[in-house]
Amino acid sequence: MNKKYLVYKLADKVKSTSRIDSALFQRYGVKKGLRNEDGSGVLVGLTKIGNVVGYERQEDGSLKPVDGRLYYRGYELKDLTRPILEDGKRFGYEETAYLLLSGDLPDSEELESFSELLNSRMALDHRSLVHIIDLEGSNIMNILSRCVLEMYTFDPNPDEGSRENQMRQAVDLIAQFPTIIAYAYNCYRHSVQGKGLHIRHPKEGLSLAENFLWMLRGEYSPLEARMLDLLMITQAEHGGGNNSTFTVRVTSSTQTDIYSSIAAGIGSLKGRLHGGANMMVADMFKHLREEIQDWENDDEIDEYLMRMLRKEAYDRSGLIYGLGHAVYTVSDPRAVTLKRMAGEMAREKGFEKEFDFLRRIEARGLECIGKVHPSGRPICANLDFYSGFIYEMIGIPQELYTPIFAMSRIVGWCAHRLEELNFEDRRIIRPAYINVGGERTYRPMEKR
Repeated sequence: MNKKYLVYKLADKVKSTSRIDSALFQRYGVKKGLRNEDGSGVLVGLTKIGNVVGYERQEDGSLKPVDGRLYYRGYELKDLTRPILEDGKRFGYEETAYLLLSGDLPDSEELESFSELLNSRMALDHRSLVHIIDLEGSNIMNILSRCVLEMYTFDPNPDEGSRENQMRQAVDLIAQFPTIIAYAYNCYRHSVQGKGLHIRHPKEGLSLAENFLWMLRGEYSPLEARMLDLLMITQAEHGGGNNSTFTVRVTSSTQTDIYSSIAAGIGSLKGRLHGGANMMVADMFKHLREEIQDWENDDEIDEYLMRMLRKEAYDRSGLIYGLGHAVYTVSDPRAVTLKRMAGEMAREKGFEKEFDFLRRIEARGLECIGKVHPSGRPICANLDFYSGFIYEMIGIPQELYTPIFAMSRIVGWCAHRLEELNFEDRRIIRPAYINVGGERTYRPMEKR
């Protein structure tokens, strides 16, 4: 049998053998996607790290949509970002990382020592650096995953389970993600785009955000570094139920090493329905800027967005990317913060027209979705709707949108792994599946 035809035949068989009647999920009480019928998540664990609030459950069991709130160790995100936004010079990701890892906000001495510790751990082992230069490919997330797995080889105690060793490994990963990502992109520019190769050593006294921009391109403005820092804070944690964090917790429950667990989380975040969504929003916004002639004409905007929702325009997915969220209903607190940041940066960078157009797309898009899908449940812009626009104004290439998400979220992943490993009654996470394929009688080869 022709090998190419055999592959086609096997793939065609999967289409029929993998099909499961949707009615069976309801019959057996199976929660597809670990979601309840009302859209809330199925409870699978307990945590003290993060909390995502998009609705309140009423006495009759129904869900009441509310303004979204996001908490890091009990502190609301807006309270953590407000001092950073108002100060204009202060960086806050290191403070956020300390909070998520330890459970408490640092005092000035603790923050200074922690920032110095991170800075001292940013430089890569020369063997890791050589490996990054040797790697080929345009997907920085894949290179990041491979580099993380390689860190196991260079770790003197990769499998040692003491709290001190776990924390050391977490600090190294948080510190070295910016370095790996910046170097990987510069190597990509050199090998794929034919541009010069620059490997800059991290500088003392700079924040993670500043050092990332320094290693990436050498020059940056204070505003660009501050905006990247704030963006990293908003993406640092999102509860234990998001797909990549849950992946880290599931793999950590097996007591595998941290590098294998974090690599699994990177693979999850890479997906276009998770961290990869920010690139899809950026592509869509670029397309809309080209296709819509009058950016202030609501009728023209509505007409095109309705065509998108009817699968007649853009990628024919029927989606307006960046609008809607699994938990948030009335508002996404991260998007609220990023919208304020985007407005400030647009005024400084001369992107006011683009920012006003993006806000108009948000408002008209929500209106159009309500007409096409009148569920009665409010929807809002999510984190991805404004993050790509901020990246664009900072001058971050699209290839780095999702890697920077990983660079931000690594602290949340590490915090959840530490919590999972330090439960008093640890158990491997092992859910159940019901087999609905039935039993079959074996037939010998000559009778098939």
